[in-house]
Amino acid sequence: MADTELTEEETPDGLLGWCLVANVAQEIARGESGLDIQRGTKHFPVGALLWIPPVRWDPGWGRWHAVGRHRGNGRRYVNMVVRTDDLENFRVKGVYSEGLVRSLNGYDHDPAAPRTLQNPWTRERAQSWADGRNDLREGIVIDGQRHPRISVPNPPPAELQVGGEILHLAQYGTRGPHYSRMPPPVEWVPGA
Repeated sequence: MADTELTEEETPDGLLGWCLVANVAQEIARGESGLDIQRGTKHFPVGALLWIPPVRWDPGWGRWHAVGRHRGNGRRYVNMVVRTDDLENFRVKGVYSEGLVRSLNGYDHDPAAPRTLQNPWTRERAQSWADGRNDLREGIVIDGQRHPRISVPNPPPAELQVGGEILHLAQYGTRGPHYSRMPPPVEWVPGA
């Protein structure tokens, strides 16, 4: 959902453009098998607002270019590459600051036009990206084989029907849901 409910005809005074934004996640999994849980990233604290400009160059799979206020100096905007898994609460916000425009433009910034975003989001496109990232679906693993085209919501269901067979949730962790064709073992209850 967008932060504002305005139509394009009702553009507020001072609006320089729209941008996709997100917050740094409360808990971030790091280390082997994601067992090391951290609060915030090296450069941004928990809950920091990051502005995500449209992709100009590919920083690598699962990584995005982002602009935010650094953990050490909260007055200036910095450009960083962040992992998408470290972000949550995606939404659309309006850009009103010339300093933010300068940071979002990066090397493409034109000093002759300080209030012009060089590669702007449209409000609809940014909202579409936000909706896609907020839909928490994960690819599954079936008997050790990853199946990225089959996805489940978070948290995953205990049983899943795929191609006419029933799969059973065997394990769920930071690497996603693992399903098995074998049903789970029946727990023995004494006296039953």
